Amino acid sequence: MTDQNAAPAAARRVTPTAVRLLPADADRDTWLTARRNGIGSSDVAAILGVADHRTAVHVYHDKRGQLVDDAGEAALWGTLLEEPVAREWARRQRSVIQRVGLVAHVDAPWRMATLDRQVLECPMDRSVKTRCALEVKCRSAYKASRWRSDMPDDVLAQCTWQMAVTGYDHIHVAVLLGGNELKMTVAHRDDAMERYVLREVDQFRTGHLLAGVEPAWDLNRAAALIEMDALMHPDRVGEISLDEVGEVMEYAELSARKGAADRALKRVRATLARLAAGNRTVTFGGELAYTFDPVTKRTPDLDRLREQWPQAYADCVVEKTHYQIRISPEFRRTGEFE
Repeated sequence: MTDQNAAPAAARRVTPTAVRLLPADADRDTWLTARRNGIGSSDVAAILGVADHRTAVHVYHDKRGQLVDDAGEAALWGTLLEEPVAREWARRQRSVIQRVGLVAHVDAPWRMATLDRQVLECPMDRSVKTRCALEVKCRSAYKASRWRSDMPDDVLAQCTWQMAVTGYDHIHVAVLLGGNELKMTVAHRDDAMERYVLREVDQFRTGHLLAGVEPAWDLNRAAALIEMDALMHPDRVGEISLDEVGEVMEYAELSARKGAADRALKRVRATLARLAAGNRTVTFGGELAYTFDPVTKRTPDLDRLREQWPQAYADCVVEKTHYQIRISPEFRRTGEFE
C-alpha cells in the first residue's frame, strides 16, 4: 500500500471536501489498483466488524494486493441493478443524478469513496439546490427485516465514511429488497459516530496497513476467513510452532469427543427403537415419554439425473467446495474417549 500525503495537483474538487481521482468509467483493474492506495467506504464496515462476509483481515490483504478478486454472483447482480435502481430513485424523487467515480478527501487522500451517484438537487430542500449523494444497495429478501426499522450497521458505517470524505451532511440510500421492493431512506451526519469511525479506521491503517501487521482473526467469522485463506493459498504446506500445536491437539480432542458422543447417541437411539416395540408413542407412568415417528426425506439421484437429463443436471446442480480439517493420526487422542 502506498501512503499518500497530498491530493494530485490536477485533481478537481467535486464535493465540498473531496477531489476526483478516477472517472466513473474507469476500468475495474485501474479502479482496484487506485483504491489499494487508500481506504474506501466499502472497507469500513469490515474494519469495524459489522460486514456480513468481510473482516479487517480481508481488507489488510486486499490493500497488499494479496486477496483474490472473487466478488461472486451477489456483487455481479448488485452492479447490474445499480443503474435501474438509481434511475427509479431519481424518478420518484424528481431529482437529477450523475456518476462521479472514485473521490478522495482533499487533505487526507487515503480516505477514499466511490459514490454510486451524485445528486445535483437534493429533494429534501429544492429551494437551495443542494448537492448530496446517493448510495444504492440490492439486498436479498432474507435480509429485508434489517431495513424495516432502521438502517443496517454496515450501510450506516459506509455512509458515515462517505460523509467524512465528501463533506456532505447526509447521504440518500435506495435499497432494492428481494428484487421487487424499493426502500428509500437517508443517513444524516452524526459527529460522534464520525469521530468513532475515523478513529477506528485510523488505528487500523496505522497499526496494521502501514506497520505491515495482519489483524487478529475474528473467530466468529471463521468460515469467511478460511475461505479467504484458501483462495490466497490454493497449494501450500505450512509449518506451525510449538506454541500453536496445542490448537491442533484441542481440535483433535474435541473431534474425538464429538465422535464418541455421536456413536453413543446412535446406540441409545437403537435401544429406544427396540423399547418402542413397533409402537409410535411410548409412555411412562401414563405420560408421554417419546415418539418414534417415520420421517421421509427426498434425496435426488444425481448420477441418474446426469445420465438421463444431462442438460437439466448442468443447469440445476451447483457444486460447492468447503474445507475440512483432517487431523494426523499422530495427534489424535481417541483412546480415552472410546
